[in-house]
Amino acid sequence: MKRVIAITFVGAALIWAGNFYWQNFRLAGPAVQPPPRDLAGLPEEGKGPGSGKSADPAVFPLKLPPGFAWTVFAREVKGARVLALDPNGNLLASLTSQGKVVALPDTNGDGVAEAAVTVLEGLDKPHGLAFGPGKEPRLYVAETGQVAAYDYDPERLTATYQQKIADLPPGGRHFTRSLRFLPGARDRRLLISVGSSCDACQEDDPRRAKILAVNPDGGDISTYASGLRNSVFMVVHPRSKHVWATEMGRDDLGDNWPPDEINIILEGSHYGWPYCYGKRLHDDKSDPTGAHREFCKDTIPSFIDIPAHSAPLGLAFFPAEWPREFRHDLLVALHGAANRTAPTGAKVVRYKLDAAGNFVDVENFITGWLTPPGALGRPVDILITPEGVIFISDDKAGVVYRVVYEKM
Repeated sequence: MKRVIAITFVGAALIWAGNFYWQNFRLAGPAVQPPPRDLAGLPEEGKGPGSGKSADPAVFPLKLPPGFAWTVFAREVKGARVLALDPNGNLLASLTSQGKVVALPDTNGDGVAEAAVTVLEGLDKPHGLAFGPGKEPRLYVAETGQVAAYDYDPERLTATYQQKIADLPPGGRHFTRSLRFLPGARDRRLLISVGSSCDACQEDDPRRAKILAVNPDGGDISTYASGLRNSVFMVVHPRSKHVWATEMGRDDLGDNWPPDEINIILEGSHYGWPYCYGKRLHDDKSDPTGAHREFCKDTIPSFIDIPAHSAPLGLAFFPAEWPREFRHDLLVALHGAANRTAPTGAKVVRYKLDAAGNFVDVENFITGWLTPPGALGRPVDILITPEGVIFISDDKAGVVYRVVYEKM
């Protein structure tokens, strides 16, 4: 009898332990494993599949639509995140993990950066970059705890500190800060995205989980939009002039919930975090009593839902100069996340939109980073030039890609 009781106890303990592991640690391990090879080591002249040139997927694993070709534009840019073009057309990148901002000049126009020129260093997790309006635009840099403006020399690729624009709450679960100027001559405010300090909580600092607005010459910070857990990147729609932003949903609710999002940011609006997600869906874990269920009905629903844990980051609209089949469409970089049993993301997707910005369809645009047993890279930011060049940063592979459409 004692043996039966002991066996029963041990069995129950094993079941409990297994259930505890499943509920608490099954998502803790990294779904995105170390890369099986190094993308930065591929030949500079290589073209991606679909171009008809050097399209061997065993050598060049990224897959693009027909007519597109890719190369590695810049190497040895570890932690490359936000991209920006200076007044002379030089590409700048924030290297957040290195505390740097670098310029990547291509003076001979061969499609390969000659060097990574240090513009700024010794910064605290620099992320957002933006050039202000005007004939001599200043460079604005968002560190984790502040936004500062610099006098920038596009000929010498140097920046000199000018003034602090805003103090921000530093660090936290989401420590990157992003920038975007509002369009138009009348409203010159600079938007600053500040993520939450936690996964799902009530924030103590009123500046968190929001998009803030500040005058580019400094002054008081105001709330532009709230209820945004981590809207890391923003872009302006070319016709409506509305700000669009990607949003990362919370963790620890399983593989498929909640969705990540693309939101159209309206001033004065609340987007639901931490109590609701997606199309005003209530989060029972964050709000077990249901006290905020009615509140969700008054929030702004997501514009487009993205599969959970895709980790959407950079987004860019195709310029009007591109062929008609791409006009109005949106590219979004899905960084990919570890909080899922099976990996997802690590690709660039194309959202087909009509002229008014309404959703029509979605399709993969660049894939191949996610290669079992790991990821070759993780796309971050996207910058599309009117001349037909797409730049994509990759903070895992430490490179910037250059993608061209050969029919332009």
